[in-house]
Amino acid sequence: MGNARNLAFWLVLLMLVLALFQVLGGNQSTMSSEVVSYSEFMSKVDDGTVSSVDIDGEKVYFIGEDSRRKYTINPGDESLVSELLSKNVTVEGRPQEESGFMPFLISFLPIFLIIGVWIYFMNRMQGGGKGGAMGFGKSRAKLLTEKQGRVTFDDVAGIDEAKEELEEIVEFLRNPQKFSALGGKIPKGALLVGPPGTGKTLLARAIAGEAGVPFFTISGSDFVEMFVGVGASRVRDMFEQAKKNAPCIVFIDEIDAVGRHRGAGYGGGNDEREQTLNQLLVEMDGFEANEGVIIVAATNRRDVLDPALLRPGRFDRQVTVPNPDIKGREKILNVHARKVPLGPNVDLRIIARGTPGFSGADLANLVNEAALMAARIGRRQVTMDDFEQAKDKVMMGAERRSMVLTDEQKEKTAYHEAGHAIVGLKLPKCDPVYKATIIPRGGALGMVMSLPEMDKLQMFKDEAHQRIAMTMAGKAAEIFKYGPDEVSSGPVGDIQQASQLARAMVMRYGMSDKVGNVDYAEAAEGYQGNTTGLSVSAHTKELIEEEVKTFIEDGYNQAYQIISENADEFERLAQGLLEYETLTGEEIKRVMAGEPPHGGDDDGASGTSDDDTASITAIPKTKKKPKSDGGMEPTPSS
Repeated sequence: MGNARNLAFWLVLLMLVLALFQVLGGNQSTMSSEVVSYSEFMSKVDDGTVSSVDIDGEKVYFIGEDSRRKYTINPGDESLVSELLSKNVTVEGRPQEESGFMPFLISFLPIFLIIGVWIYFMNRMQGGGKGGAMGFGKSRAKLLTEKQGRVTFDDVAGIDEAKEELEEIVEFLRNPQKFSALGGKIPKGALLVGPPGTGKTLLARAIAGEAGVPFFTISGSDFVEMFVGVGASRVRDMFEQAKKNAPCIVFIDEIDAVGRHRGAGYGGGNDEREQTLNQLLVEMDGFEANEGVIIVAATNRRDVLDPALLRPGRFDRQVTVPNPDIKGREKILNVHARKVPLGPNVDLRIIARGTPGFSGADLANLVNEAALMAARIGRRQVTMDDFEQAKDKVMMGAERRSMVLTDEQKEKTAYHEAGHAIVGLKLPKCDPVYKATIIPRGGALGMVMSLPEMDKLQMFKDEAHQRIAMTMAGKAAEIFKYGPDEVSSGPVGDIQQASQLARAMVMRYGMSDKVGNVDYAEAAEGYQGNTTGLSVSAHTKELIEEEVKTFIEDGYNQAYQIISENADEFERLAQGLLEYETLTGEEIKRVMAGEPPHGGDDDGASGTSDDDTASITAIPKTKKKPKSDGGMEPTPSS
């Protein structure tokens, strides 16, 4: 219907343009001719200055003595032709059409033009019901089809519990009698909650692929406009479309854009977002039942959602989609590695163990980076070395070997990182040191990375104190080696991380005996999530800062003591980093013991391995040109 209307519009517009050209062409001679009076024309005929005329209806065209084309209007003189012939004037004539389609079209041309322009602008404003001025209230929900790439539950891994809850919804859509026979009702809505990148949108696409029913997808931001009432109109239109296609699923991504607490923003009850939310609440569970319409929404900010949106009857189920554990990471890696040719030495379980805290999106990026690295050097298969390099790039940033450092800067960086590494190895509650490097990565001149042996769900007080000690070990190492006057700006990142952890211990975790088991984080001045209106007294603030400073000072002193007690190992490790630039955890232990990092393996000592940061990493020291001091920001595990 819409295509036929557009075709008719363009045909009419084409006819109008052709008529306009004809009119302009027919009148071109008139526009370029000079009009004279009839008496002047007859006098010129009598004088013999007119040799030929062209009669077009009432108009008589002739060439004047100045060689310009002129014309006059015949006032009805019937003897004009005979008189012209008597004067030996050549007469040519053209018939005048008194009636027909073209004169009618020409007479109504202005009206047609106005109608055509009006139709054109109305069509533009309608925008096909999507984006124009007349289509503001139309829903922007898109019907997802298999053309976009069908995703099933086989493509979802690592979040088995969330998948099971959503599989039940799919089964109800396929076989509703199985549940209704026992009086069960399908949940009206399911809210997927979890950190970014955990697979919430992927789960929704899997529901669409498995259910075999219409699946509408829309973002929460598509409802909100600057005009009040537009969002509510779009909500109504979306549910009308869903009812026509029931049973169906409507997926609202990032629902926190429209589902925030009412009354928390500007504009009070007339705020556009609140009107949109009110309409959404009514449509989900109001007087009119929406049988067969299931709402699936996703957010990573459940705390900002309105309570009325979360109650049973609207979102009956709240499905948590967390970061995967080690088994889940292995399954996710297997899913993403299906299209990647893997080498015989690739063990995805080892990769899963070395990527704690990675989300599904992070793991997909890791596999992609490994494939790109293998392709860059011309390999036909992705090897374990490629995965190790990709993991280092994702976790620590890309190497910046082009950065020019002086020997003094490299030396200070080596001792700084050696301090982190040795304290991390000596303290039992610190995560095992995975790798130490003085090659600039990301925004840091050097880095020590620690990885936990297993996924951690809790942090204990002694573990937090030891982590602060490892974090402050870089500054302690610089002061131990060079003295307090030679300390650099490198520990700026360490101080920031130690301060954050110490404040969390005091203000959130209740790990300070002096401050007590009170949560002061939400009441802190400038805290974005402070919705209670509470404030902290000056005395409590002073006590908090005193405890934070004490925790950091204790960590620094502990780190300094460990370095001083193991000065020989500390020196050997720093020199080893200067020589090899990058050492893995086992290599660090061998260097500290005074052994070569490669354990006598001549093949590894050449430093020609494809992976310059995994396995044996013997890289000879190179001289570099001087560069201004940039500071070191090592990043221990967090």
